[in-house]
Amino acid sequence: MVETVGVYVEDRNPLEAATSGVAWPAIIGGAFAAAALSLILLALGSGFGLASVSPWSNTGASATTFTVMTAIWLIVVQWLASGLGGYLTGRLRTKWVGLHTHEVFFRDTANGFLTWAVATVIGAAFLASAAASVVSGTATVVAGVASGAAAGASQGVAEQASQSVGTIADPTAYFVDSLYRTDHPSANVSDGDVRAQSSRILLNGLRNGDVTAPDKTYLVLLVADRTGLSQADAAKRVDEVIAQAKAVEVKARQAADTARKAGAYLSIFTALSMLVGAFIACVAAALGGQQRDEY
Repeated sequence: MVETVGVYVEDRNPLEAATSGVAWPAIIGGAFAAAALSLILLALGSGFGLASVSPWSNTGASATTFTVMTAIWLIVVQWLASGLGGYLTGRLRTKWVGLHTHEVFFRDTANGFLTWAVATVIGAAFLASAAASVVSGTATVVAGVASGAAAGASQGVAEQASQSVGTIADPTAYFVDSLYRTDHPSANVSDGDVRAQSSRILLNGLRNGDVTAPDKTYLVLLVADRTGLSQADAAKRVDEVIAQAKAVEVKARQAADTARKAGAYLSIFTALSMLVGAFIACVAAALGGQQRDEY
């Protein structure tokens, strides 16, 4: 009887490869290249955008045109940057041997997607850091200006400013004024108090959609008493001022609505451009990997 002695036999067909399917060196290199190109293109697009707009009315690009231009440029940036990063990743990765063609294609596309993801995180971190730096610098400047202005202001001006802020911020000031109204405004009341009451009446009317008839009548009395105008002329002036205030409010609401729509469209276009970038990175990585294996 022959005893069997344990002999080590090398397994020439292992079930698991020794190397990972994720080519991190190629991914990181492609991601940095994509992030760098994105920053260059974003800086170029910012220059074009600032050159196309103008603070003067009826000049420069409109808000709609600017939004469309921004959306197109975001897609271009993602297309070029993601294409470059994905292609470099595919060309720089180590060749995989003994794998089916479909598996190689999947790994290349996965590496391209990871390249896009890493580049996106790098770009977001850079932009967040830049934005925080700008906000911090602006806050420092504003704080310095505010402290200098406060030191140079007189005590009387400071008290008057605090009283004005208080009358606007206090939500019950309008109702308190209503408690002490008279049909004959006293001449002993200071101009500041009269103007504050008028401001609160107008603000309350704009907040609720219109100035009520009692408030309008009281404004007419105030204007007639302070200016010496007749009741008819004072009423006409009050109506004109209320119409102007409504027009200003409508313009402000329109501007806010336009800004809201522009922000919403910009967010949607940014998400779509990022999806386009992810797809382009995957395709470019597969193309680069295919050419690397062929050459």
